[in-house]
Amino acid sequence: MSCPVLLVPNPNFEIQIPKEEKTVTMSPDLDPEKFASLKFPETPYTYSERDVALYALGVGACARDAVDADELKYVYHENGQKSIQVLPTFAALFSLGSLKFHVPGLDFDPRLLLHGQQYIEIYKPLPTSASLNNTVSLAGLHDKGKAAVVEMETKSYDKDSGALLCINRTTVFLRGAGGFSKSSHPFSYSNYPKDQGSSVKIPKGQPFAVFEDCTLRSQALLYRLSGDYNPLHSDPMIAKIAGFTLPILHGLCTLGFAVRAIIKCICRGDSNMVKCISGRFLLHVYPGETLVTEMWLKGSRVIYQTKVKERSRAVLSGYVDLHGLSSSL
Repeated sequence: MSCPVLLVPNPNFEIQIPKEEKTVTMSPDLDPEKFASLKFPETPYTYSERDVALYALGVGACARDAVDADELKYVYHENGQKSIQVLPTFAALFSLGSLKFHVPGLDFDPRLLLHGQQYIEIYKPLPTSASLNNTVSLAGLHDKGKAAVVEMETKSYDKDSGALLCINRTTVFLRGAGGFSKSSHPFSYSNYPKDQGSSVKIPKGQPFAVFEDCTLRSQALLYRLSGDYNPLHSDPMIAKIAGFTLPILHGLCTLGFAVRAIIKCICRGDSNMVKCISGRFLLHVYPGETLVTEMWLKGSRVIYQTKVKERSRAVLSGYVDLHGLSSSL
């Protein structure tokens, strides 16, 4: 299967909007020290087996081979299995509601929001269908001068059993929303261990495994059906306003492709080995481009980097921690 090369603009783009809309309103009552006690409403999330299968197709499962031995189980009741299996990155969908946060005293233009990182921790294999209760809290807030970094944590509980299934931590950059510190030291708050979600150093040696996968020209249109309807990924005019020649692929879709590659190459098709996932979004991807995921082993951790083949640019990096990694690898 060949992937067409797309012409792309200078990656150092800047969203072009009228100057008067770039301002961010800072309330004089804004008190960063009170952010840790902010309360956000609990939100329900319900999904079905159809949603699980549609998501798997949206991140490229069975795209190259409709009867792929490692991936058919995500979309079909293979060999009499009672239910299809769920890719661990499906959990990222539970956190989409957290991006609609409101911090009192901090108003920002949502068009200037950039998804920077995603951290997912899985506690139990995700059921094929479920009703969840999501609790959302502020996990971090950092003043970067011209921008603010906000980290939202979503804990997802099974509604029937009350069991905690997973945690998502979503990091977003709010351009133009920084400068709120009340002292000479930039304000920085985090309520989780420093090693979670931090950036990783890509090894210089040869990767343990490399997996190449083609995205479809319609990949973003397919992935958006899983609930992320941001027009940046579907509307050509919105994409041009944002500095792109075409609508771009969702960052979480790219993450899904990368983790699929790790499950196939390192976990030998066993998605239940995935314990936690960290991904840092570095650059946009155009639907139709080829993703090349490089993997290095460091104990039970897989360090990975995903590049766009046509541009030779890294678009995603991070790590995946695994349960029970075979010593035979």
